[in-house]
Amino acid sequence: MKLIKTPTKGMNDYLPGETALREYVKNIIVEGYAASGFSRIETPSVEHIENLTGKNGGDNEKLIFRIMKRGEELARAEESGADLCDSGLRYDLTVPLARYYANNSSKLPSPFLAMQIGNVWRADRPQKGRYRQFTQCDIDILGDSSPLAEITLISTTAGVLGKLGFGSFTIRINDRRLLKAAAAYSGFASETYDRVFIILDKLDKIGIDGVSAELLDSGFDPEAVGRMTGLYGGDGNADLFGFAGRIGGEETARIARDIDTVMKASAAAAGNGFTIVFDPSLVRGMSYYTGTIFEITMDGYGYSVGGGGRYDEMLGKFTGQNVPACGFSLGFERIVGALSDMGYKVPRRADDAVLLAEKGLSEGKTLEMFSDAARLRSEGKRVLVTAKMKNYGFQKKQLEAEGYSDFRVYSDN
Repeated sequence: MKLIKTPTKGMNDYLPGETALREYVKNIIVEGYAASGFSRIETPSVEHIENLTGKNGGDNEKLIFRIMKRGEELARAEESGADLCDSGLRYDLTVPLARYYANNSSKLPSPFLAMQIGNVWRADRPQKGRYRQFTQCDIDILGDSSPLAEITLISTTAGVLGKLGFGSFTIRINDRRLLKAAAAYSGFASETYDRVFIILDKLDKIGIDGVSAELLDSGFDPEAVGRMTGLYGGDGNADLFGFAGRIGGEETARIARDIDTVMKASAAAAGNGFTIVFDPSLVRGMSYYTGTIFEITMDGYGYSVGGGGRYDEMLGKFTGQNVPACGFSLGFERIVGALSDMGYKVPRRADDAVLLAEKGLSEGKTLEMFSDAARLRSEGKRVLVTAKMKNYGFQKKQLEAEGYSDFRVYSDN
């Protein structure tokens, strides 16, 4: 039987140049995160199925790559009709982080600034910028309930994007508590909030009139719909304090003040000219968010390249006691894709060398060549030792494309 040479659907092979770009971007991100005090950790790719299906991942729980039990456990499950799965591939890095913290909190500082870079898997429908295996780059702050956590996360992420050459991007910010206050003010029943928010999240695509029509078509009370859409104004836009003021209440005003502080301080801390705006229609799909939420969009791209928020109640499901937590995740694949679209080239060192051996090189010259290679590598240079091809011009052109600039030919002549 002839084997299949293409990757599994929704997964990718990467050529050397693509891999070099991915590693370069990853290193920039890690350096940027570390510069803000985040410590790198690792968690397993496989997670307990109970954790993955604990109603923390929203729609992602429908996209789990499940792993069947093994050996006798599988046989017993088949006989008894029990669940055949006991684990699955992680669909994000947040749920594993919560388990990790619950298991290791006594050994960790407080607050704990965590950095994770790793693959995640979702059985999604593949399309541009969306894969079934992809890399996420997360930073999280556990144990800090103040706006300092949000400011650190947003400014660090914006700074990393600036170092990668992105200047034209927008960070949108909202708060799930404001959304709930708006829904309560409008008269929606609490059990309907998620349905209302799913429709509201479409505001930037269908406009305020489209949101109103869809809410009415879904059977919601016209008076509640009118009050909700009235909060957003005729064009669907609303300024922070005007929006909070129409809802009313001291708690709503306090949340608005915190958001304003986060926006101003984040922009000042990052200092690379990005835009940060209040967006009262931003929802974020994860059900575990409890407070501030944020998302990054770039000019010319119809999807977000990162997002996050506060999830103060997730850790309590592991420890029995809530711990304040907030995180920001960068969409690594989308960032790399955007750089590729821009024709971005990985900076190369000028002293990367190729040592080429003429055909029939003597033992003495061969030893000399490898001795030179060892010396150059000890000086920190990248050195390739290879045979000189008959078509040297073509060979040199290919090597120059890989970043080599120093060519040395060894022969017995």
